[in-house]
Formats: sequence, structure tokens, C-alpha cells
Amino acid sequence: MKDTADRADWAELLICRTCRRGGEVCADGRRPGEVLHEALSGQALPEGLTLRAVECLQNCEGGCTVALRGADRWTYVYGNLHEADHAEMLADGAARYLATPDGLIPWRERPDHFKKNCIARIPPLEAAK
Repeated sequence: MKDTADRADWAELLICRTCRRGGEVCADGRRPGEVLHEALSGQALPEGLTLRAVECLQNCEGGCTVALRGADRWTYVYGNLHEADHAEMLADGAARYLATPDGLIPWRERPDHFKKNCIARIPPLEAAK
């Protein structure tokens, strides 16, 4: 993959691999966040989207948590995700995010889960003046 630092057409989908929905783990002993990351690794993701497992996004009681971020784009943090049910929806939502110039997916085009489970929306960094 090309160096994303010089490109405006990139985004990252950060998956909290330590998420456990409180104290819950999967039947095989893995954390739900790990399973969600693995499920997304098997999805067809849009060009320019990087999938990255990260440590803790500090939403341990709120199900699996992810963040979408990119250059000159709003960053979104979403929670209450389920490792077995939401990989396809996340891939679709990330593609919609990447298709925008600023990360602002029009409300009617957002996956329902994004509408109901947004934890935070963070503005893009502004260049130092």
C-alpha cells in the first residue's frame, strides 16, 4: 500500500481488539473485538481503507467499539457492535465514509447502526496557522 500520509483518499477503520462487552468473552476464549477484527479482515474493503487493530478505545461496557478516521475528515467512534453480526455493515459504512470528502455521510445514507450508536464525532485537525 502507498504511503497514506500524502493522500487525501485514505481512511482507517480502527477496531478495539480488547473489547469484551464488560466481562464477556467468546466461547473460544477470545475477546469479541479480536473476533470482529478477524471477521473484517475477511471482508472486501474499499481501496484506500486500512483496517487496524488497536488496544483499548475505553468503551468496555459498550460492546465492540471502532473508530473511522482520515485526513481532513471528521472522526467517528461507534459502539455496541457485535462481532458476528456487524462486519458487513461496518465494511459498507466505511466505504460510504471513504466516499465523502469530509467524513460526513449524509444522514439518510448512514447504516442504521451508525445513526443509533455513535459515541463521538471529532472534527478534523486544523493546520497550524
